[in-house]
Amino acid sequence: MRHVGWIASVAAAVLVAAGAITYAVAEDGGSGKTPTADSADAGFARDMAVHHQQAVEMSYIVRDRTDDPDVRRLAYDIAQTQANQRGMLLGWLDLWELPKVSSKAPMTWMGMGGMASGKDGALMPGMATDTELKKLDELSGKQAEIFYLQLMTDHHKGGVHMAEGCAAQCTVGVEKRLAQGMVEAQQSEIDLMTDMLEERGAKPRP
Repeated sequence: MRHVGWIASVAAAVLVAAGAITYAVAEDGGSGKTPTADSADAGFARDMAVHHQQAVEMSYIVRDRTDDPDVRRLAYDIAQTQANQRGMLLGWLDLWELPKVSSKAPMTWMGMGGMASGKDGALMPGMATDTELKKLDELSGKQAEIFYLQLMTDHHKGGVHMAEGCAAQCTVGVEKRLAQGMVEAQQSEIDLMTDMLEERGAKPRP
């Protein structure tokens, strides 16, 4: 199918670039100042690391619930890409000697600390609840594929919004570029998942 080559090429490009981005942050051409714990740079790194971890979890769940090669390949590529990016974000926090957790609500750095209640495990907009993750683990075949694609579409929409916040507010140039790359890649995957849902007689959730 037309999805296959596109998914593989995007994932390969992201993974090849990741190592260079991780080391480039030490010599970034941005402000030249180490971010503070309350900065957008640190807030985005902390929050997106958590956001990405759930995407990895959902992707590995669905790979065990379906034999469909396109869904399994998409899930694998999302898991690998986001696990790699998560490592970079946490690595930057180490480099900056900043904490990986905060007492403040998620997304406070972008003025949206009250956007998600954290009820049932959904810590940020777009994140699946614990109930939804349990349901995904109980489905199989086409039902699991559809529910995963719907959950991941919502997840990506939340991720895009957060990445747009960093692209606008972060001061470390390499992090801003990574955030903008996330916006573009995840929007493309949203379009792809919309097509995959249509092929299965379904649509993204309202």
